[in-house]
Amino acid sequence: MGDVGCNFSWMFVGNFLMIFYTDVFGISMSAVAGLMLFSRFWDAINDPVIGSLTDKTKSRWGRYRPWLLIAAPLTAIVLMLTFWAHPDWSPTAKIVYMAVTYCILVLGYTCVNIPYGTLCGAMTQNIEERAKINTFRSVAAMIAIGVINIITVPLISKLGAGDEKRGYLLIAVIYGCIFAACHIFCFSKTKEVVKIPEKQKVSLKSQLKAVMVNKPYILALIGQLLFGFTLYGRNADALYYFTYVEGNKAFFTTYSMCIIIPSIIGAACFPLLFKWTNNKGRAASIFALLTGISMLSLYLFSVRTSPALFYGISGLTQFFFSGFNTAIYAIIPDCVEYGEWKTGLRNDGFQYAFISLGNKIGMALGTSLLALVLGAVGYAANQQQNEAVLAVMKHSFTTIPGVLWVVTGIVLFFYRLNKKRYNQIVTEIQERG
Repeated sequence: MGDVGCNFSWMFVGNFLMIFYTDVFGISMSAVAGLMLFSRFWDAINDPVIGSLTDKTKSRWGRYRPWLLIAAPLTAIVLMLTFWAHPDWSPTAKIVYMAVTYCILVLGYTCVNIPYGTLCGAMTQNIEERAKINTFRSVAAMIAIGVINIITVPLISKLGAGDEKRGYLLIAVIYGCIFAACHIFCFSKTKEVVKIPEKQKVSLKSQLKAVMVNKPYILALIGQLLFGFTLYGRNADALYYFTYVEGNKAFFTTYSMCIIIPSIIGAACFPLLFKWTNNKGRAASIFALLTGISMLSLYLFSVRTSPALFYGISGLTQFFFSGFNTAIYAIIPDCVEYGEWKTGLRNDGFQYAFISLGNKIGMALGTSLLALVLGAVGYAANQQQNEAVLAVMKHSFTTIPGVLWVVTGIVLFFYRLNKKRYNQIVTEIQERG
């Protein structure tokens, strides 16, 4: 349920906020690109701080669960404000409002997502149970993403009744309420059971040193950076692609319907590949390589000329991507045990904060570069686009992310923490305690 809530906020933001800013709120591509880059400097400050604070939290509910109860409703309010657009504001006022609301939204999401992401490692140390938990998470996420992508465009039209500003705002209200309700439910139905050693005061420098010698974690961090860059850059481009390259934004809804079932099946297939490889990183590597190959082949087809092949390959691509999505998040809790075994320091929240930061830096680079390039080649909102703009949109949806997925697969091939080694590490930690 936490992943359902997360995606009804963050995937909505990732897929729809950029086109809302440019085509509805009337903000330039260059301003959007600048905001995305600036917000990552903000993340670089607040992510490690929030991660450390969650590690130090003490309450009768545990370290991480209280954050879901308090931060989720507040973040839902900010989500609603982010999609509130006044048509008569000056360009400067619009940019200031965009920057302030987006940065507060990012902070709020950090306060929810870091403790939520860390919660899996606090619920169990069993590697197979963690794989199952992350499989359920990923299946739920794929269902939520599919529902969002299918219903959002028609709902904007229906609720807005011709006024897209109103449509986006009402959708943000609905999704914000779902976001808050899901995390409150998650808070009430989970329990932290992993015994954490009593914490001595540990400096930021010591925590960074501990992270740098954790090789599986470094690979997971690089994988998240590439994942964020590829996923969010492509997602931000998707609605532009169907609106301008294919000529009808309604194709986005059809595309989303065609990929939802493959995405659920792909997420559920991760445990099978993990059982075969006994290595979550290798499983992620295989899924990433196949995602890249499928995405590269998508360049050859169009909805208008080859709809069956286009949607079929899109479904195959989503099948492999969903398996990767499950695998990459299943890796992270295991790296915490490796770090504790290697250094004697357990800092779940701090480590997850850097994973979150890596993902969001990738997101910022992907979306800001897309905005910069589209602006440079002459993008004009709600107009017929020139050939250079259309080419950028098409490559950003197919070949560029395809190549990056292949690179991600190569990086994660070197992940060495297999099931046997992990179990040995957990046994040694328990013997020390």
